Amino acid sequence: MSKIEMLTPENSAIALIDYQPAMYQGVQSHDRLVPFNNVQVLAKAAKLFKVPTVISTVAESSFSGPFMPEVLELFPKHQVIDRTSMNSWLDPAFRKAVAATGRKKFVLAGLWTEACVTFPTLDMLKEGYEIYIPADACGDLSLEAHNRAMDRAVQAGAIPITSFQYVF
Repeated sequence: MSKIEMLTPENSAIALIDYQPAMYQGVQSHDRLVPFNNVQVLAKAAKLFKVPTVISTVAESSFSGPFMPEVLELFPKHQVIDRTSMNSWLDPAFRKAVAATGRKKFVLAGLWTEACVTFPTLDMLKEGYEIYIPADACGDLSLEAHNRAMDRAVQAGAIPITSFQYVF
């Protein structure tokens, strides 16, 4: 697969990571409604076009709370993978779910950019995945943190996109 090839429902998958109440509280890089609305754009497109979707939380019952119900209601039979590590790639269930999609092109969206997105991005790139990050569906503790995390991911080989680029 090539990075010049368009993302399609047949060649890509998506992971939605840590869209949970406690994680939103730390988002200061954007108006919180920006990632809140844009992750719904991503989820609705994935549902509509039957894109394999992985959903994951961190410390759901002890700290962060449940994944956004606005997204979960689109995937009522989906198993949400709850982790203890901020890096979803370190969780065997997450890696298994990613591998089960059979796709090497992955869209990764999550709160926060510098942890929930960058950590698995770097690991997945090393494993041969092509990573696309919808920057407007992510947020962070500050605009500087978000921008530097996006820069780091792009320098490593990830491709920045927007939520609407994903849809189109």
